Amino acid sequence: MTAAHDHRHDHRHTHGHSSEKRVLLTFALITIFMAVEAVGGWLSGSLTLMADAGHMLTDSAALALALMAQRATRQPIDALMSYGRDRFSVLAALINGLGLIAIVIWIAVEAIRRLVTPEPVLAVPMLAIAIAGLAVNSGAFFLLHGADRDNLNIHAALLHVLGDILASLAAVVAALVILLTGWTPADPILSTIAGALILRNAVSLVRRSWHVLMESTPEGVNAEEIEESLEALDGVADIHHLHAWSLVPGKPLITLHARVETGHEPDDVLARIKQELVARYGIDHSTIQMERSCPDPVEHHDDGHGHDGDHSDHDHGQHDHGHRMAAS
Repeated sequence: MTAAHDHRHDHRHTHGHSSEKRVLLTFALITIFMAVEAVGGWLSGSLTLMADAGHMLTDSAALALALMAQRATRQPIDALMSYGRDRFSVLAALINGLGLIAIVIWIAVEAIRRLVTPEPVLAVPMLAIAIAGLAVNSGAFFLLHGADRDNLNIHAALLHVLGDILASLAAVVAALVILLTGWTPADPILSTIAGALILRNAVSLVRRSWHVLMESTPEGVNAEEIEESLEALDGVADIHHLHAWSLVPGKPLITLHARVETGHEPDDVLARIKQELVARYGIDHSTIQMERSCPDPVEHHDDGHGHDGDHSDHDHGQHDHGHRMAAS
């Protein structure tokens, strides 16, 4: 292992512990105030406060999952988990996003019920609790903002807390409207607006998580562009069977077959390909199969190569060089 790699590993290790502490502090802050807001919402009759308390309940669960995910990803790679446990954070983020969507649906249903059958709201205690909630949620947001935001799970927790901030703002405005005008429909209406804003972020989170779990091409990675740039390298006849995916956002992986032009050494071509992937695309984990080029594919049409116009079906170099595999 190189010194540079050690440095990156130490940096990720230190940053991971810092993120975990921030998540733990945020979890304690959110959980304590959730109980306060739930009681306050019930006593004041405010749907916005109760909705925010319910949302903070999912925050607590989201933050607990974030802690579990961070600790799971620090466990060493073993024979059972050869890629490690990074995907746990993506799965947790998907669960968090679905939880957010469920909360938004509950808010919408309850808001409609309150609009049809208005209920009295105690504006003064509602305003006091809403202001306190805004302060607590803002503090929680800034705590998480310094954590590893490239981590989907941390991003999910940030979205949860951002949703709390929006709900607290809505509660403050609703309390002021009710206090000044006595118009109680302001409470369910503003809770619905806050829910709509939360829904947008929740759908985005579910989409990103699903994208990773389905092993789709990573965001920002153009497979066709990579194939064309590699085929332009000296000694590369063609690139086929190229697949790109990611374990988590920001950690792309790629596999491909490279057919080597006659007269070039596969090891030299392999080094060029890997250098291109790292330098140009930032992909440092690749699995590459090198294949010897057939002098004339047409001549081997009937000799077991199974040529049909697609190089991916060739079985090059079986008799002398065999298939060479390289992984980093």
